Amino acid sequence: MALSPISSLPKFVSPAEHSSIVSSTPASFTDIPPVIRHKQENVRITLDPPVQGLSLDQPGTLYIIDTVLVFFTASGHGFQLEYPSITLHAISRDPPSIYCQLVSEEVPGAKESQGAGTGAEGQGEDGDGGGEAEEGAELDEALREMNIIPADSNALEPIFESLSYCASLHPDPPSSEYDDDEEEDQFADADGANGFETFTGSEQEELSAVGRAALEHLESIIVYPEGVKRPEGHDDGEDDAEKEKSEEKKDEAKTT
Repeated sequence: MALSPISSLPKFVSPAEHSSIVSSTPASFTDIPPVIRHKQENVRITLDPPVQGLSLDQPGTLYIIDTVLVFFTASGHGFQLEYPSITLHAISRDPPSIYCQLVSEEVPGAKESQGAGTGAEGQGEDGDGGGEAEEGAELDEALREMNIIPADSNALEPIFESLSYCASLHPDPPSSEYDDDEEEDQFADADGANGFETFTGSEQEELSAVGRAALEHLESIIVYPEGVKRPEGHDDGEDDAEKEKSEEKKDEAKTT
């Protein structure tokens, strides 16, 4: 369960304590406690829909730790929340709070409601209760909303920044929307098996008459650096008219 009731605080260290621990090679890196990024006292939490068995009537202290978000009251009760389950968090100005949407999870009482709705009145036209069953499934997947309300509204920015930082430490897992076969279909095979035609003929077969004319024009205006040999089968860049003029000038020079 992403949101879990707790009766004691998880272990954590301050950034300074963490720096001291890692300044020398520890006996085990897995034994290093997570770091607390922000602590805010006198905070109220609201959850909609509420979590059965979790009382949030009194204010408590908010602990934003690298691994989990923790709310704990003076009576020794509270909850911890995993960051991947927070799909959205933002600052709300009215009322001053941090508004969060939590990942889909079973809403307490939804299944009971679903079961109650599959009687005579809850059955569809075919008598199978399909309509109410689908509605109950939607309730099971409903989002839960959470508001973090500090007594000091100036704490909203530090809370938001710390939440954003800790959330960045827990990126979403890679999507499994595509299976292996679909991933392979995203790439074209060289033999054209995926609908892409491949050309295997000669240059003349590849280009139409218009294409060859365009290519010849482009090649005629290309200036090759001195010493660079033009591709085989191409002239020196002068068109037929220029060649004729050159020949005429040579003939005139001979007659004179």
